[in-house]
Amino acid sequence: MLFIGICGASGSGKSTLADSLAARLGENCFVLQQDCYYQDHPNLTFEERVHLNYDEPQIFDHDALLQDVLTLMEGKSITRKAYDYAQHRRADTDEIIMPPEVLILEGIHSFHDERLRKLMYLKLYMSVEPDICLLRRIQRDIKERGREIDGISEQYLTTVKPMYDAYIRNYVTEADVIVARGGKNARIVDILSGYVADELNKRSAE
Repeated sequence: MLFIGICGASGSGKSTLADSLAARLGENCFVLQQDCYYQDHPNLTFEERVHLNYDEPQIFDHDALLQDVLTLMEGKSITRKAYDYAQHRRADTDEIIMPPEVLILEGIHSFHDERLRKLMYLKLYMSVEPDICLLRRIQRDIKERGREIDGISEQYLTTVKPMYDAYIRNYVTEADVIVARGGKNARIVDILSGYVADELNKRSAE
């Protein structure tokens, strides 16, 4: 199995690139979202959960994510993890995920865990201007996650931007490929999908 990591700021186009690659590579490719592996906090009130820092590395259950990746790499199935953004709670499912030929992990801290990085065949970093990322984040959070603009602004100033400066922008040093212009860069999708397909063909011929 080829394991690919996609990292970058919130709103940089990670999901778009991951989905574009998956669509090009076909049914033997599966995308894992790091966001589905947020730590759950059932003992906190809703207001307390709202004010957690969802942009720091420690907010994720890195051990559970690593275990799922290792399980898939061993040729075994996992169950799909999920997250309820409106309630800030885990919402895991019983859906079975079978081991794919290509596994893509996308997330703001997908390069944080050295154990995961060592498993990655290819590491992609999304390089997009912060103001563009902010605009995309606002649109997404309003349309897809039911957020209000005041809450989005507060979160951006108190956690998103500080964590980008402290961690996320520095992940570029771990990348094999830096992707410019976001996930809708059709040329990079062509190049990457061709590269991955060639590697899969080499491995199947061995």
